[in-house]
Amino acid sequence: MDQVPRRPSVRLTAEAWEALFRAQVAVMRRVRQDPVFRELPILEYDVLFNLSRHPGGWTRLHQLNEQLLISQPSLSRMVDRLERKGLIQRRPATGDQRGIELGLTEQGKALQRSIGSEHVLRIQELMGPLLSVDELEQLRAISKKISTGLDNPRLNNPELD
Repeated sequence: MDQVPRRPSVRLTAEAWEALFRAQVAVMRRVRQDPVFRELPILEYDVLFNLSRHPGGWTRLHQLNEQLLISQPSLSRMVDRLERKGLIQRRPATGDQRGIELGLTEQGKALQRSIGSEHVLRIQELMGPLLSVDELEQLRAISKKISTGLDNPRLNNPELD
């Protein structure tokens, strides 16, 4: 006889969310202090990082904005700053000359790689001693499951089928 999975209580769900949020805040407080972010603030680095992950190296502003925790007007101003610094560039969108795509310049790619190399070492220094390999693998799997579920409403809400 198959057992029906138990639904988590509201309290457990809220406590799990709070723990996840507090862990993220604790890590970000430490990461923001990292000297590597003196050259480029972490939010600007995040734009470069996300641009580096797009297939073909180009994306539209609204697609980039979906991966960041800032408003579209704030992102637009940040893009202007990064373009003035010579780190990103704009071009007419492929197949739609009214749209604009964003991509990294060679200088932007080099800076993203340089900061990124230091950044991942700092993350290793912070989290490596706290979690085992198995725990890090579980954290990665759980985090991906949350992201995938929230990005796909059908996975999150079976009634949509």
